Amino acid sequence: MEFRVHLQADNEQKIFQNQMKPEPEASYLINQRRSANYKPNIWKNDFLDQSLISKYDGDEYRKLSEKLIEEVKIYISAETMDLVAKLELIDSVRKLGLANLFEKEIKEALDSIAAIESDNLGTRDDLYGTALHFKILRQHGYKVSQDIFGRFMDEKGTLENHHFAHLKGMLELFEASNLGFEGEDILDEAKASLTLALRDSGHICYPDSNLSRDVVHSLELPSHRRVQWFDVKWQINAYEKDICRVNATLLELAKLNFNVVQAQLQKNLREASRWWANLGFADNLKFARDRLVECFSCAVGVAFEPEHSSFRICLTKVINLVLIIDDVYDIYGSEEELKHFTNAVDRWDSRETEQLPECMKMCFQVLYNTTCEIAREIEEENGWNQVLPQLTKVWADFCKALLVEAEWYNKSHIPTLEEYLRNGCISSSVSVLLVHSFFSITHEGTKEMADFLHKNEDLLYNISLIVRLNNDLGTSAAEQERGDSPSSIVCYMREVNASEETARKNIKGMIDNAWKKVNGKCFTTNQVPFLSSFMNNATNMARVAHSLYKDGDGFGDQEKGPRTHILSLLFQPLVN
Repeated sequence: MEFRVHLQADNEQKIFQNQMKPEPEASYLINQRRSANYKPNIWKNDFLDQSLISKYDGDEYRKLSEKLIEEVKIYISAETMDLVAKLELIDSVRKLGLANLFEKEIKEALDSIAAIESDNLGTRDDLYGTALHFKILRQHGYKVSQDIFGRFMDEKGTLENHHFAHLKGMLELFEASNLGFEGEDILDEAKASLTLALRDSGHICYPDSNLSRDVVHSLELPSHRRVQWFDVKWQINAYEKDICRVNATLLELAKLNFNVVQAQLQKNLREASRWWANLGFADNLKFARDRLVECFSCAVGVAFEPEHSSFRICLTKVINLVLIIDDVYDIYGSEEELKHFTNAVDRWDSRETEQLPECMKMCFQVLYNTTCEIAREIEEENGWNQVLPQLTKVWADFCKALLVEAEWYNKSHIPTLEEYLRNGCISSSVSVLLVHSFFSITHEGTKEMADFLHKNEDLLYNISLIVRLNNDLGTSAAEQERGDSPSSIVCYMREVNASEETARKNIKGMIDNAWKKVNGKCFTTNQVPFLSSFMNNATNMARVAHSLYKDGDGFGDQEKGPRTHILSLLFQPLVN
């Protein structure tokens, strides 16, 4: 299929922008359009131009980083370190955002540790050491049974009382329990009892305690559900306050690495910002969210590593288009217009948009051009064939799901929870993001690989479920005020005649169950080496949802929480 416009060419884009500039609508149509009253974008172009420049984008800092990396490699490979110290080092490397720099050394160390018989670990009576051992091995795909915690349980299957006096061990077991699979009752029981015990612990009444800060941080969101790169600054700060916990060279490397990576991310954001400005969406689609920087932040959460620059920019474009199209369906289009738009995407044919308002024509044309360009780039870079049909299919499925929600809204229909989730997992857009990620990250161009997503629909569903339900928890209140179509919370309340508090508790339980299924699937799939990067990206999408919606609508209200987080992540380097 021919490309109508190449979006990277500024002169051609300006022509396209002028052609697509919406004409004024009749006043009676304007009055029928809804509004979400989204606030204007706070990230102005002048600020981005001035702020996205870093002194760490240079050979001097890269060479220093390489020197420190070599020193840490020697430290990780040291054979004299005892087991718990080695596990703590590997844990610190991950928490500080450095695991991608030491994959070979970490694997060699864990291969040796995994070969040790359980009874010879030297942590048999140590709850902290046992939990750390379990967590690290399972994080990296090694087989380790929940049964190693059996010796810490009483005859009722609960943690023996005297272990509740050891806060460090309790915290590590709580973190380990979040990597549990379905049916692992010991971990389920441990998580339930430790959640209550850690909340009630008198230790957290002392805010200056380093361990107490760790407890509060974990209870807010366990590390397994956090976007690791979003947490790096917090971890560096925590280690600085308790310097005996970590090697000084490792901490120095972590600070430098954060700044060097941030400099690369800033270059990526500049490129994405130029693309966004050239589209003219911000000027011509006033009803929609102008959230380029937030979309880029989400892409960073999926894959922060410098070598994934092209993928990050690609994913930023896709997330932006998801937001815009979502607003077209939720706010702007009439039901008849949305049917035409859906047909246009399904048939991949602009002729279906001829009767639509100019701004909707513009949306389709940008979707068409951007998707064709992404498909071409993936085919050229990664050796895939026939990528475009795969991408257009997930876009069509996404739009069909949004149309169903628009029809529910127009009919004032409240679906059953099952009906809502079946459609809502598609409208969550996870399938769109995962398919783009799959073809962008995976380089094995075989039919077996192309069939992977079809054979792993349960993984796709459960990650989609986590994203959808987190979205609902964060946005339901604002959506109910606007009179939007119902969320899972409203569906549950109506279906079982429950309070909102009960509904939210049930939704959180569904998220917990979905995570167990994702954990199990990731563990088995990570045994396939060329899928590990994709699987990490897939679970990071679920983690991004926890971050994005934990304090409300991370896209709708920029000032509430995302602003501080984004400034720290993308604009403010660490001071050595």
